[in-house]
Amino acid sequence: MAISNISKMLANMTQFVYEAAMRVFAPNKDAYPEIGVQPFTGDIYKKEKTGSW
Repeated sequence: MAISNISKMLANMTQFVYEAAMRVFAPNKDAYPEIGVQPFTGDIYKKEKTGSW
């Protein structure tokens, strides 16, 4: 009886680890749009002459 429970627990643990590994190493399923390079629209940093260290 105890051997049967241990066997089932070991089988469940093995299945859990196997399924996790399959999710990690599966092909990428992300559906991000291919948008390419985006232009910079921010402000350019200008170092001030006063207050330098």
